[in-house]
Amino acid sequence: MTAPLGRLLTAMITPMTPTGDVDIDGVKRLAQALVASGTEGIVSTGSTGEAAALSEQETVAVWRATKAAVGPDVAVIAGATNNDHGASLRLTREAVKAGLDGVLLTVPAYSKPPQAGLVRHFAAIADAAEGLPCVLYNIPGRSALNMTAETTLRLAEVSNIVGIKESSEMFGQIGEVIARAPSGFRVWSGNDTDTLLVMALGGYGVVSVASHLVGRQIRAQIEAACGGRTAEAAAIHHRLMPLVSALFVESNPIPVKYAVAKAGLPAGPPRLPLIEASDAARARIDAAMAQVTIDIGK
Repeated sequence: MTAPLGRLLTAMITPMTPTGDVDIDGVKRLAQALVASGTEGIVSTGSTGEAAALSEQETVAVWRATKAAVGPDVAVIAGATNNDHGASLRLTREAVKAGLDGVLLTVPAYSKPPQAGLVRHFAAIADAAEGLPCVLYNIPGRSALNMTAETTLRLAEVSNIVGIKESSEMFGQIGEVIARAPSGFRVWSGNDTDTLLVMALGGYGVVSVASHLVGRQIRAQIEAACGGRTAEAAAIHHRLMPLVSALFVESNPIPVKYAVAKAGLPAGPPRLPLIEASDAARARIDAAMAQVTIDIGK
């Protein structure tokens, strides 16, 4: 039986050693620290985890280390898909073998397939997942393609496609999916800036980057929103927004890797073509971190 997919999922970075190798011990330490600071599930080797820069062997090793670290009760969702359909199938089968709890079905970058191609691509991957829950991921800013509400709703009819991470910022489309999806189909915000709005529309939670640092506070925001305490949820939102903005001052995950290291947890440098945060970015992140309580590592 797989672990439940919680409301607060962290899109975890992949810690690296100073020489650029994957830091497996660091992966385990960070995963455990995230759970201790409010994270209910981890998305491993997504874009924040530098999936495009990892070999298949490294990817599977990160999954296995993450799952071993958090145990059977915390979901680990595999960032297993890209614009290589065969590789996506192969990695999805590896996620099943590794005992993971779900698979992230990311709209492929660069290829720009028609919507019917997305349906066939994702339906085949869901079949390869052998019943593991699958979460769609719509991120037009990185894929140069929006998955429409109609496509999402078609895929929601696949039995093990259980939700979507929505980073489109198209709130009319997101609301349509929430309103028309089958019972039990969940919508997570894919942007920390959008969590409150998505939940107000009936969404379920967030796949967060900022939860590397302020997981308890984001979880409190979600709980307040679920409990109808809108003013409380909004106050947390406003308090955290300067930090959230700073974490995206340069391409993700450059800023968050710097911030996690500053908080005393394993991070390491990103892999080329990404580079370490600039001096200007570091100054902005430092200032934003000084204005909030950092949850992780406490």
